Parts: sequence; C-alpha cells; structure tokens
Amino acid sequence: KRRIDFVLVYEDESKSASEKKGSVMRRRKLVYVKVHMPFEVLCTYAEVLHIKLPIQPNDLAPQSSAYNCFTHHFYPSEDVIAKEADFFTAPFQKDQLKCFWVKDREQFFTPAMRSRMAYYILSRAPYDVKGNVKKFGFNKLLDGGVYKAAYPLHDCRFNVKSKEPDCPNERFLLYNEWAHPKSFYKMQPLDLIRKYFGEKIGMYFAWLGFYTVMLTLAAAVGLGCFIYGYTTRETSTWSKEVCDPRIGGEIVMCPQCDEICPYWRLNTTCESSKRLCIFDNYGTLVFAIFMSVWVTLFLEFWKRYQAELEHDWDTVEFLQQEEQLRPEYEAKCIYERVNPVTQETEKVPYTACGKCMRVLLIIASVVGVIVYRLAMFITFSSKLRSELNNRKELEPFKEYVTPQMATSITASIISFIIIMILNSVYEKVAIWITDFELPRTKTEYENSLTLKMFLFQFVNYYSSCFYIAFFKGKVVGYPGQPVYWLGSLRNEECDPGGCLTELTTQLSIIMTGKAVWNNIQEVLLNHPWWVKNLMFRHCTQVGSEKVIPRWEQDYRLQPIGKLGLFYEYLEMVIQFGFVTLFVASFPLAPLLALFNNLCEIRVDAWKITTQFRRVVPEKAQDIGAWQPILQGVAILAVATNAAIIAFTSDMIPRLVYYWAFSVSPYSDGSDHTMTGYINSSLSVFNIADFKKAIRPSEEITPYRDFRHPPSHPNQYDFSIYHWHVIAAKLAFMIVVEHIVYFTKFMLSYMIPDVPEALKEQIKRERYLTQVILHETNIKHFKELMKPIADNLQNEIEEPELDLTL
Repeated sequence: KRRIDFVLVYEDESKSASEKKGSVMRRRKLVYVKVHMPFEVLCTYAEVLHIKLPIQPNDLAPQSSAYNCFTHHFYPSEDVIAKEADFFTAPFQKDQLKCFWVKDREQFFTPAMRSRMAYYILSRAPYDVKGNVKKFGFNKLLDGGVYKAAYPLHDCRFNVKSKEPDCPNERFLLYNEWAHPKSFYKMQPLDLIRKYFGEKIGMYFAWLGFYTVMLTLAAAVGLGCFIYGYTTRETSTWSKEVCDPRIGGEIVMCPQCDEICPYWRLNTTCESSKRLCIFDNYGTLVFAIFMSVWVTLFLEFWKRYQAELEHDWDTVEFLQQEEQLRPEYEAKCIYERVNPVTQETEKVPYTACGKCMRVLLIIASVVGVIVYRLAMFITFSSKLRSELNNRKELEPFKEYVTPQMATSITASIISFIIIMILNSVYEKVAIWITDFELPRTKTEYENSLTLKMFLFQFVNYYSSCFYIAFFKGKVVGYPGQPVYWLGSLRNEECDPGGCLTELTTQLSIIMTGKAVWNNIQEVLLNHPWWVKNLMFRHCTQVGSEKVIPRWEQDYRLQPIGKLGLFYEYLEMVIQFGFVTLFVASFPLAPLLALFNNLCEIRVDAWKITTQFRRVVPEKAQDIGAWQPILQGVAILAVATNAAIIAFTSDMIPRLVYYWAFSVSPYSDGSDHTMTGYINSSLSVFNIADFKKAIRPSEEITPYRDFRHPPSHPNQYDFSIYHWHVIAAKLAFMIVVEHIVYFTKFMLSYMIPDVPEALKEQIKRERYLTQVILHETNIKHFKELMKPIADNLQNEIEEPELDLTL
C-alpha cells in the first residue's frame, strides 16, 4: 500500500466518454490521479524547503503559568487528543539522516509535510516548452480548466471513525472536540489544528481565540459600565429637569428644519435623555480610557503569544521560499530589464514610466471611490432623516417609541442595508484595482488587496459613524440663519436627545446586523454545497471507504478559494474597529463581539472541517499584513474616543457648568450644582427674525447652543460660555490623548515582544541542537575512519604511536 499525498482530477475527453446520445451529453468520466511521494523524494525536498524535523526528545522542563493553570480545565482531554511530543528540531539534511529521530520511515514526515512538498513539486513541474518560453506549474492548468481540482486528502470522515488501523482520525477528533457546537466552551486544540491544516490556518485560529479570550475582560468591564449608567439614569439632575413638566414641559423649542418641522416641547425628549444617561456618564470616560489601555495590552500580549507559537511550531527561523510568479503577471511580461540582484535579463510587464503611471491611476481610483462614498452618504443622510420624520408609515410605532427614536432606528437600518449592498461593489472594485496593479507574486497580491479592501471597508462601515460623531450638528448656525451645503442642503442637527444616542443606535444596528448577516451568508448563501454534502452523506452511510473512495468523497467538497482566510481576517478586523474606535458611545460593543466570536470560531471550524477540501498546509510566522492594520486602528482609537467624549457627548459642557458657571460670578449660588443646567445650555431666538415660519404664541423660543440673546449688542454671536466649553473640550482631548499615548508607549516598552524565558529556551535549544549534530557527526566520522585507523595501526611497527579513535 502507498500513501496518497495529493490528488489531481481531470475529465476524460475521449470519444467513448463524451459521445452524444440525441441532444443530451453524457456525463464525462472523472479521472483521479493519485500522487505518492517516495521517501527519497521526501528527503530531498525536505532539505530544499528547510523543513525542521526532530533530532532528540526535549528534556527541558516545560514552563507553566497561572494562565495555563486556569485554562487547562477547558482543553480537550489528553485521553482523546494526545499531547504532542516535544523534540529538539533542526533543518533537515539528507546526508545527515542518522542525526534525526527516525523511528518509522512512514511516520517520519507528517501528512501535512508530505502534501506541502507534493504541492511544491507540482507547482514547479514543467508541462510545455515553446521556443524559449517554458510553461510550468499545475496552477495554470487548473486556471485553464485542464484539471478540475487538486487537493490533499482528508484522513477520514468528519462524523465517522475510519476502521483502518493506521488512520489517526484527526479530522474526526477535530470535528468532535473543536467544530461541534457542544464544544463551544472548550479551548481550541491548536497543535492538532496546525498539524492537520498547517501553520497559516493554525495562526488564524490562534489569533481569533486569543482575541476572544481578551474580549471577555473588555466585555465584563463594558457590561459593568452599562449597568452603572442604567441604574443611575433616573437620578441624573439634568434628565430630571428635561422630564419635569414645570421645566421641560414649559419650554417650546425651535423647529429643527425648514418649513415642515414643527415647534416641540423639551419634555418630549424625556425618554431620549434617560437613554443618553446610560452611555453619557463618567463610567463611559473610565471605560474609554480602559479600552485604550486594553487594546495596547491585547497587541503586546499577542506578540508574546505569537512568539511562543513560532517557537512551538518551528517557524522561528522560517525561510520564505522564492515564490512562483503569478500567471497573470507572466502573461504580460513583454519588456526586458536587468535584474539588479542577479544581473541577468528578465521580462517585466511595464517600464519604469509605465509603473509610475499605474501607481498614480491606482491612487486616483482609491481616492475617487472614497470621496464618492462620503459625498453620497452625506447627501443621502441629510435627505433621509427629514423624509422619515414625516412618514405616515411610522405612526403605528410612535405608540411604543418616540418619533426621534423611530427615525434614528429606521435610518440606521436603511443605512446598514446600503452598506451591505455597497460592500460587494467595493470588493469588486478593490479586486479590479489590484488586478490592474499586477502584483508579482501571490503574497504581494494578498498584501496589496488587503490594504485596498480594508481601506474601502473602513470608509463603507465607519463613514456613517464618523459623520454622526464628528460632523452632524457641529456647524448648523442658528434658527434664523442655518448653514447650507451647496446652497440647498441644510446641515443636519442632532436629535433632541443628542448625537451620542444616534451614534449608539447606528453602531449597535450595524455591528449586530453585520454579525448576523455574515453568519447567515457563510452557512447558507455562499456555501450551498453543504446541502449537497448533507444529501451525499445520508446516501452513503457506510463505515468504511470501500463503497465510495476517499478521493471521490473529497472531490464533492467545496474548494477553499484562492484567497483562503482573507475574508475571515477582514471580518474580524472590521469588528475590531467597531470595538475600539467608537466604544465610548457603546460600552456593550465588546460583549456583542464576544458572543459573535464564540459563534464565529465554531462556524469557521465547521466549514473548514466538514465543508471544504483539505487545504494545502502553508507556513506562517504571524498574521501578515493584518498586524500593522490592527496597530493603526489601535492608535486611531485613542483619538476617536477622546473626541467622542469631548465633542459628541455632553460631559464637558456639564463639567464646565458645574465647576464654573453654577457659582459666582456667573450665578448667584455659592455651591457647585447641576441645577439650572438645562436653562444655561439653551439660547433664545426671536421668532420675528424667521424668514418663513408660523409663529407660536411666544415671542421667543429656545434652541440648543451657547449664543447671546436677541437683546444683546452681539445678538446671536457665541457667548463666553461657548468659548469656555470649546477650551475645555480641546484641553480635555489634548490631555487625555497625551496621557493615554504615553501609557501605551510605556506599556509597549515594558512588555517585550518575546518573553525572556522563551529567549533563553531558544538559545538553549539552539546550543543543544548544535551539540547533538556535532557529536553525531564526530561519531559518524569515527565509524568511517575506524577501519583505516586499524589498518594503519597494524602496519606501523612503532608501539608508542597510538592511532586509536
């Protein structure tokens, strides 16, 4: 028996296999080419790929931590998934085979290593030569439809154990102990995931698991902040004034739009004010600062955990192999240039001038798409809310929610639908621009697409939140002289409850809707093959693979796609942005992310274990281009949260009133208090200054701003209260930013990327590996020289000359 390391599938196009019967074409016969790697070939390419293999069991004492003592209760039982043996490893050398720990030649190379080497050979195998052009690599044949599929085999069914004695049943174990919903509370068996699927997929699930564990801390603190705001919402002085019929009920406010908007009483926003108190309180300030520190700790501890994985998975000294050129790149190589490294002539698809023109066009395309998205959103948002305010269809809901709340929720839902529609458009645009850029290798293509896709998704998902937080209601003028965009579009004002409530609503709807939609899309819409797979399994309920061979069963599964886990990373990074960038407005964001991730881990595990063909294992030291993106989001999050507290919430105006304007000389009182804050936060307007309006019985009406009254010499100009508030906001933002950035810098400096104990262990293992290899070489040399030394000893008569080895 021979182990099948790789399978190629093609259709038999012979006449007998494709002859027609009437107008119906018979199904062509599929031919399965089973690829086997002999031991000698494995040894050769293990050396070429610098694969590390065991040379001696690791006799160093394993290190334990308090974290491991807590989490080991949640790992699968070692009786089910045995712990991997720990070895000293070294890059394989074929001429030093005796130095390596070879107990069984068939088990020396794992199935993942074998399929990786098979893929390496097939991706470089020549298949055609035309003149000086050599065509090679089965990937081109796959793209051209010559081969239907190419994949390594799963070792067994995911839900039935194989009866073959040598089968490790790793897929079955992964499904039961990892992908099955009953295992939602268990830690992931990362070593088995890495062994079965490779380091690249193992690194993704390690990052996702670590992110989820860290989210539990943020979710707990955020939930505490929410409970604090919820329990204190009724006791807030300014919300009491708004809800008081003698204060808020007597204040008739100015209309918030032209002609169609009515006058309204302040106490109609009572419920909105109470909801605002849940999120706009001092607990939110503490939580925002905590999250800025949390994101730094998350990234720094992830680097440390990543270093441990690199060591455990033998990718510390991983050498990236020379990648094969993409077929799309090679097809357009028509110009010649001298390679600066090899000094040899090579083909390139464009000249230096052509490359500059491509870069300029790419930048212009990206900027154009972003500007178009922002302009379209601002126009859409300003018209949508004014129309929704007067929709009769919303009347049935006004019995249960306020008109402002119904408008905000409806607008957020419509905005979310548009975001999801534009999502697919921006995806195609990003792919088109990246194809036009023509990256040289697959890694360069993925890195380039990662940057563009994230940039487009960043604008698509976050533009509405940035608009509500930092632009809406900021430059609106005053009732008699509102500000218009482009001469006709009046700048939006915040809802009476404040823009923070709108931001919370927008964020919660987009974040929740995105999580639900993505899971439905992953399970049902994008992967209809699971229905076929389910029917196929019910039709072939057998205990062995004698009825339908394993290679045919795997062919019916879905290919994972050229971009692999790209979309899973993108989804999680976008979620990371929601959790960090706007958490000051929605402390429950980490809790929602935690629930989503608990489902996401199992859904992704279920897909890759049951619905996909086995992927070709790939080496990976880290999460690639996503790491600097996460760091950039973490830096931006400090500024956005400080700006939300300073400019979107009412915290700074309340503090300015409490410490400065509630006492002399601005007030008659001598004690600091919040009583009278509502009246101090309102300015008044003479309705006679309206150009077109239906006048109520009052001569003046209040509006939210800090301006002089009509009788003042500088009527409708900003008052001193306004400039005190602006100064306090700027001071708060600058001070908080500098404190948090300094804290982040100190934490990054104090927490090394690689633990000191791990550094010492790596040095110790490197030293012992060199000693083992050196002693083995000396021993081997002695064995070779011993016959020669014995012969010389017998031939030389001088007894004092000792030639013993």
